[in-house]
Amino acid sequence: MSETLQPDPRRWKALLFIALAQLMVVLDATVVNIALPRAKEDLGFADSTTQWVITAYALAFGGLLLFGGRLADLWGRRRTFMVGLVGFAAASALGGAAVNTSMLLGARALQGVFGAMLAPAALSLLAVMFTDGKERAKAFGIFGAVAGGGGAIGLILGGALTEYLNWRWTFFVNIPFAAVALAGAILVIREPAVGLNRNRLDIPGVLLVTTGLVSLVYGFTRAESEGWGDSSTIGLFVAAAVLLTAFAFVESRVKAPLLPLRVLTDRNRGGVYLSLGMAVIGMFGLFLFLTLYMQGVLGYKPLVNGFAFLPMVAGMITGSTQIGARLMTRVPARYLMAPGFLVAALGLLILTRIDVGTSYWQILPGLILMGLGMGTAFMPAMSLATYGVQPRDAGVASAMVNTSQQVGGAIGTALLSTVAHSAGTEWAKSHAATATDPKLFALQAQVHSYSTAIWWAVGILALASLTAFTLINAGKPEHHDSAAEIEDAVPVMAH
Repeated sequence: MSETLQPDPRRWKALLFIALAQLMVVLDATVVNIALPRAKEDLGFADSTTQWVITAYALAFGGLLLFGGRLADLWGRRRTFMVGLVGFAAASALGGAAVNTSMLLGARALQGVFGAMLAPAALSLLAVMFTDGKERAKAFGIFGAVAGGGGAIGLILGGALTEYLNWRWTFFVNIPFAAVALAGAILVIREPAVGLNRNRLDIPGVLLVTTGLVSLVYGFTRAESEGWGDSSTIGLFVAAAVLLTAFAFVESRVKAPLLPLRVLTDRNRGGVYLSLGMAVIGMFGLFLFLTLYMQGVLGYKPLVNGFAFLPMVAGMITGSTQIGARLMTRVPARYLMAPGFLVAALGLLILTRIDVGTSYWQILPGLILMGLGMGTAFMPAMSLATYGVQPRDAGVASAMVNTSQQVGGAIGTALLSTVAHSAGTEWAKSHAATATDPKLFALQAQVHSYSTAIWWAVGILALASLTAFTLINAGKPEHHDSAAEIEDAVPVMAH
């Protein structure tokens, strides 16, 4: 057995740059969305194209995450991280300089491609650099707070940039983020010299899982816009099922699979992926409908809307760094994840009571509870998803965390939007006879639709809590685990 690897003395500085890169990727999910109306005016594209600015990124990112994770295991996490940063910055520059719709859509797709390299490389770098239980808890607490709160910060940044500069800066802002993170990667980040997977790339697996995930994500996107009964929507879901089943079959047969089934069949990792995906669906009940409520009913501008979410971000940071990180080495992960998801569900339960006359102060407790709960649950989830994994699988295990969140986001948008639309339509039909003020009646129908969708999100978060408690049975993480010891325990397969 080889000598235990000493931890990198610069690992805490490295965490700063890894977290910064993660923040950039998470910000991008919301910062661009706020700028879309202005971009549409400037470039003159149709309403149907607006959705594609979001979808082009989602398809490339969601479809290529596992491939990006495998590249990290093959090339090295640090190298993949750096390539992802450079590519993401270049794609952002292209988007900011877009002179037509095609250029903008191409830039968004490229952002997705390089984001799919960057996100799993960042998480797997943490997994192999922080192996001591207490240090790992602190590192993942910080990373979890960034990952959880970044979306809300994106609303603030997107609103400020769009209002005071112009929509192009929602792309250009990524360049300084990437430059600082790249400088840190060059000067500070050092990846442990263990655990790379030098096996030949599983090309059939790459093709099957990429096309399968793209079909699945696009299927949910179509369901939102065209309906669940649309023939194209059904066809996409059938194609996704066939392709992903074929992928699982291929992975069980090939010598060096893209996604070794041992990563998925581990009870605890499987429980994390499943419960995390469901929790993200629940989060969309908050972000999507509360944003629509604040802007459409309360009349908030985008910038004010972003600031309104700050208490939730504070709750996430507190839950992640002060509750999750402090307790992770003392109690099993399920005793943090299951109660965390329940507290978040309780926060959403408060938000189901919104009506046309609800004030911000009445929904504030719900925002804080949602943040506390998700922060407490996300941190141990991210750590457990990569804890004890063989170093050669760290990239794909990290990619599965992002994949479960991406698929959860796609399902959340489509499912909850459909629920809201149906609820609003039914309420308007059943209350049409009592309508006296058309404008007030329309707002009441809207609010009812949001409230109904949030009720569904409450149920899904409760199910995520039950899933985490039932499936996850890992004890407290050990304090002495090291990448070298794991590597010795399970030898790398021959090339």
